[in-house]
Amino acid sequence: MMEKVEVIFFDLFFTLVEPQYLDGKNEYDVLNLTQSEWEKYSEDWQLYDERAKGEEKNPVKIIEQIVKKAKFEATDLETKEILKLRKKRFKKALKNVEPHIIKALEEIKQSGKKICLISNADIIDTEYWSESPLYDLFDAAIFSHEVGYLKPQFEIYSYALQKMKITPDKCLFVGDGGSNEFEGARKVGIKTVFFNYFLNLEGKKLEEMIKNTDYFFDDLEKLLHY
Repeated sequence: MMEKVEVIFFDLFFTLVEPQYLDGKNEYDVLNLTQSEWEKYSEDWQLYDERAKGEEKNPVKIIEQIVKKAKFEATDLETKEILKLRKKRFKKALKNVEPHIIKALEEIKQSGKKICLISNADIIDTEYWSESPLYDLFDAAIFSHEVGYLKPQFEIYSYALQKMKITPDKCLFVGDGGSNEFEGARKVGIKTVFFNYFLNLEGKKLEEMIKNTDYFFDDLEKLLHY
């Protein structure tokens, strides 16, 4: 398989990095919400669709919209604090990449393959991308808020193929399966790889995900040596 592959597309969040909550104060603490309550509003699909497509690129307004969705009122100071904490969380995720993931990506590059990100992300999520150790490893990074398309829309995959000047039969897409990303990749003819590391699915959920992908790995080095 790998002899034929020239470009490997990767998802970013929950595939290569995990934006865990901070040890101390977090976004939801500012409004005295639980983590699950905060996520209910911060991950509201309508709001996420707008900001992840780049329709809203003002970080302060993004936070204001989430707070409004939660039917809360926040002062300017509270809004700025929530934004600061959110930025800190994603900065930590992007900068503290697990060494074995970096090592595997380096080996993939050394084997002569090119690698490219295709990520659903808003402007806050990617602010510190250039400070990540992944930044210099990747040949290109395609973020939804920059191109106006979200996975699984076929347009974002088509854009990636054009960007990398490659045909689908010479590519793989590696991800955790969020946002129905494998469905979109298959629509344009790209083989899919489920990387079950951060999610660590088990049982029926794992079986179902494996059914919907071409390959399954829990270690990136296994992908290289397949």
